[in-house]
Amino acid sequence: MKVVIAPDSFKESMSAMQAAEAVERGFRQVYGDAVETERIPMADGGEGTTRSMADALEGNMIKKEVTGPAGIPVQAEFALLGDGRTAVIEMAEASGIALVPKEDRNPVTATSFGTGQLIKAALDEGAVKIILGIGGSATNDGGAGMFQALGGRLLDASGHDLPAGGGALTELAGIDTSGLDPRLARTDIRTACDVTNPLTGENGASAVYGPQKGEDEKMVNLLDQALYRFGQVIEEQLGVHVDTLPGSGAAGGMGAGLKAFLQAELEPGIDIVLEETRFATRIKDADLIITGEGKMDYQTVFGKTPVGVAKAALQVKKVPVMAFCGQLGDGYEAVFNHGITTAFSLMPGPGTVESAMKNGEAYIESLARNTAALWKAGTMD
Repeated sequence: MKVVIAPDSFKESMSAMQAAEAVERGFRQVYGDAVETERIPMADGGEGTTRSMADALEGNMIKKEVTGPAGIPVQAEFALLGDGRTAVIEMAEASGIALVPKEDRNPVTATSFGTGQLIKAALDEGAVKIILGIGGSATNDGGAGMFQALGGRLLDASGHDLPAGGGALTELAGIDTSGLDPRLARTDIRTACDVTNPLTGENGASAVYGPQKGEDEKMVNLLDQALYRFGQVIEEQLGVHVDTLPGSGAAGGMGAGLKAFLQAELEPGIDIVLEETRFATRIKDADLIITGEGKMDYQTVFGKTPVGVAKAALQVKKVPVMAFCGQLGDGYEAVFNHGITTAFSLMPGPGTVESAMKNGEAYIESLARNTAALWKAGTMD
């Protein structure tokens, strides 16, 4: 019997690898060495993607000091995978909203400069492919800071460099790419982007995501105008239309900047992770697949890890896919229409959220043991 164990991380409780190892322990309590297991830590491009891919592909975590979104130095990590040529970066590590106290958030001046510094650090480590997750940003600068960190220049009408932040883009008159790091031209950049918002307008970066970053109505209008100007100048000088490009509004317009400046493709995060981990090849002889996440609800069907795993499995072979989750929320049953066979909550009974997080590994191991026993009983002659 072969079991493929491919969970996402359980936020604030356990990494994807820790969850996979706990499931493996549970199965071995019943089957011992008679079960073959394959752990494939998963992620959907959001928080935990770097660690999951490092664990799945024998990578190393590398820490660097970079400029945070508020201009203050922060410690940020990225992964160099086992091939020595692929780096995985999360924008949130360098330019994330969690790095700025709520009372200090100011998207008008927040910068993505640190994300550019991480990209440069990855190039310095020898990366020729970069996988970049762009969720959880504190910025609304269209990737301007990232571009500047990589040697690009954004100029006003007098030829002066623009200061940090999205608000300054209202004065954008020129884009100078001559100083851009030449290694970027030889680098494949894949962007994990799970939203389709355009750059500007009522569904754009500023209007939809700005308020959660600290923008009031005045800021939203200012930054929407700034990104509109940004898109105009990009189209005029670089010949790239980004304003209505699906996903260009992701991460405060970072999607637009990546497309315009680095020719990066915007792709669903789970699709990138599944491809890079060679998931389809590794499940060909599986008898059972176990996936999971912290909370499963009606939103899980929109690009989240468990459904991504189940859909990928269906393309290879018909195999049961079980989901182990910290919590089963409203409308979770929708996942049964997307390839998941059954779903279980880890909780053995009533308890606090704090207790669930603290004991997550024990709970998932126990659930795996009981599942294995039931599976064994059902397959006995």
